[in-house]
Amino acid sequence: MATQQSAYVTVARLVRPRGVRGEVAAEILTDFPERLKKLTSVFLWDGASEPRPAAVRSCWLSLSRGGQAIFHFEGCDSIPDAEKLVGLEVQIPFADRMRLPPATYYVTDLIGCEVFETNGAAIGTVSDVQFTGEEISGTPILELDTPSGELLIPLAQDICVRVDAAARRIEVSLPEGLRDLNL
Repeated sequence: MATQQSAYVTVARLVRPRGVRGEVAAEILTDFPERLKKLTSVFLWDGASEPRPAAVRSCWLSLSRGGQAIFHFEGCDSIPDAEKLVGLEVQIPFADRMRLPPATYYVTDLIGCEVFETNGAAIGTVSDVQFTGEEISGTPILELDTPSGELLIPLAQDICVRVDAAARRIEVSLPEGLRDLNL
């Protein structure tokens, strides 16, 4: 989840103190949770001011509550210290994101992309990406804001024939009737 597109990306959200030594449990917001255990420094962001640097003493993954990361930050040695961090987002520099294999994308790279038909006609702008549930895997769905309202387009290679996230452009070949399904 990117909160400040130009500089940082959020990988976790601090949700509650854990234990009595200043550890903080975090909701994991990355597809690469194992990487959290290797972090030695991060940025903490409150959603309003500039992110501030924080040294990570340790981080480990817990299976409790559906899976959480447990962070222990330098200078955070008690429950009251940990309580002050609740609600902050744990961020890393945008440039330090994990590299993805070809034809896979970060949601943050897709949101804001302009979508065009292969003939060049503008359709709309990606406003969000929907994912199917964990029990039933499937193709993610692009939510587009268009002049005629919301349009849902599967992020399938047969439909999204060219994705250029760097240029903020997606070209699609819409199957006949897809627009009508969204009305």
